[in-house]
Amino acid sequence: MDTEQILCACSAYEQKFYLNPRFSNLPPAVIDELKILSVTYTEDVGGIFTMEFEEDGTLYLSTTAGESDFSYDEIGARLKISQMNREKRELFEMLEKYYKGFFLEEE
Repeated sequence: MDTEQILCACSAYEQKFYLNPRFSNLPPAVIDELKILSVTYTEDVGGIFTMEFEEDGTLYLSTTAGESDFSYDEIGARLKISQMNREKRELFEMLEKYYKGFFLEEE
Protein backbone atom coordinates (compact mmCIF):
# COMPACT_ATOMS: atom_id res chain seq x y z
CA MET A 1 0.00 0.00 0.00
CA ASP A 2 1.41 3.39 -1.01
CA THR A 3 0.94 5.66 2.01
CA GLU A 4 1.17 8.72 -0.24
CA GLN A 5 -2.16 7.73 -1.79
CA ILE A 6 -3.95 7.11 1.52
CA LEU A 7 -6.40 9.92 2.20
CA CYS A 8 -7.35 8.88 5.72
CA ALA A 9 -7.67 5.89 8.01
CA CYS A 10 -9.31 5.04 11.28
CA SER A 11 -8.64 2.19 13.69
CA ALA A 12 -11.16 0.74 16.12
CA TYR A 13 -8.23 -0.93 17.91
CA GLU A 14 -6.27 2.24 18.60
CA GLN A 15 -9.34 4.50 18.52
CA LYS A 16 -7.48 6.96 16.30
CA PHE A 17 -8.17 8.83 13.08
CA TYR A 18 -5.32 9.60 10.67
CA LEU A 19 -5.42 12.19 7.90
CA ASN A 20 -2.50 12.07 5.49
CA PRO A 21 -0.68 15.43 5.81
CA ARG A 22 -0.60 15.69 2.00
CA PHE A 23 -4.34 16.39 2.17
CA SER A 24 -4.32 18.88 5.03
CA ASN A 25 -5.25 21.70 2.62
CA LEU A 26 -8.76 20.27 2.18
CA PRO A 27 -11.48 22.52 3.60
CA PRO A 28 -12.00 21.95 7.35
CA ALA A 29 -15.64 20.94 6.75
CA VAL A 30 -14.49 18.16 4.39
CA ILE A 31 -11.87 16.96 6.88
CA ASP A 32 -14.51 16.94 9.62
CA GLU A 33 -16.86 14.91 7.43
CA LEU A 34 -14.10 12.40 6.64
CA LYS A 35 -13.39 12.05 10.34
CA ILE A 36 -17.07 11.56 11.21
CA LEU A 37 -17.51 8.96 8.44
CA SER A 38 -14.38 7.05 9.45
CA VAL A 39 -14.99 7.06 13.18
CA THR A 40 -18.66 6.13 12.79
CA TYR A 41 -17.68 3.30 10.46
CA THR A 42 -15.17 1.77 12.88
CA GLU A 43 -17.56 2.18 15.81
CA ASP A 44 -20.26 0.31 13.87
CA VAL A 45 -18.26 -2.59 12.43
CA GLY A 46 -14.80 -2.45 14.03
CA GLY A 47 -11.51 -3.10 12.32
CA ILE A 48 -9.48 -0.59 10.35
CA PHE A 49 -11.12 1.62 7.75
CA THR A 50 -9.09 3.23 4.96
CA MET A 51 -9.89 5.70 2.19
CA GLU A 52 -7.25 5.81 -0.51
CA PHE A 53 -6.78 6.82 -4.11
CA GLU A 54 -5.98 4.33 -6.83
CA GLU A 55 -3.43 5.23 -9.50
CA ASP A 56 -6.14 6.64 -11.79
CA GLY A 57 -7.51 8.86 -9.00
CA THR A 58 -10.50 6.72 -8.09
CA LEU A 59 -11.33 6.82 -4.37
CA TYR A 60 -11.34 3.37 -2.83
CA LEU A 61 -12.79 2.48 0.58
CA SER A 62 -11.46 -0.61 2.30
CA THR A 63 -11.57 -2.36 5.62
CA THR A 64 -9.48 -4.96 7.39
CA ALA A 65 -9.57 -6.68 10.75
CA GLY A 66 -7.06 -8.32 13.01
CA GLU A 67 -6.88 -12.12 12.91
CA SER A 68 -8.12 -12.41 16.48
CA ASP A 69 -10.97 -9.91 16.06
CA PHE A 70 -13.96 -12.23 16.29
CA SER A 71 -16.40 -9.35 16.78
CA TYR A 72 -15.61 -7.88 13.34
CA ASP A 73 -18.64 -8.05 11.05
CA GLU A 74 -17.24 -8.69 7.57
CA ILE A 75 -20.62 -8.73 5.82
CA GLY A 76 -21.77 -5.63 7.68
CA ALA A 77 -18.49 -3.94 6.79
CA ARG A 78 -19.04 -4.44 3.07
CA LEU A 79 -22.67 -3.36 3.31
CA LYS A 80 -21.67 -0.20 5.20
CA ILE A 81 -19.11 0.68 2.49
CA SER A 82 -21.78 0.23 -0.19
CA GLN A 83 -24.12 2.47 1.78
CA MET A 84 -21.43 5.13 2.19
CA ASN A 85 -20.67 5.02 -1.55
CA ARG A 86 -24.34 5.69 -2.31
CA GLU A 87 -24.98 8.34 0.34
CA LYS A 88 -21.70 10.24 -0.04
CA ARG A 89 -21.32 9.95 -3.81
CA GLU A 90 -21.05 13.73 -4.31
CA LEU A 91 -18.38 14.10 -1.63
CA PHE A 92 -16.37 11.20 -3.04
CA GLU A 93 -16.62 12.54 -6.61
CA MET A 94 -15.41 15.94 -5.39
CA LEU A 95 -12.46 14.28 -3.62
CA GLU A 96 -11.58 12.38 -6.82
CA LYS A 97 -11.63 15.62 -8.83
CA TYR A 98 -9.47 17.30 -6.19
CA TYR A 99 -6.95 14.44 -6.27
CA LYS A 100 -6.81 14.30 -10.06
CA GLY A 101 -6.39 18.07 -10.31
CA PHE A 102 -3.76 18.56 -7.60
CA PHE A 103 -1.85 15.29 -7.63
CA LEU A 104 -2.34 13.83 -11.11
CA GLU A 105 -2.35 17.28 -12.71
CA GLU A 106 -5.45 16.59 -14.78
CA GLU A 107 -7.85 19.35 -15.71
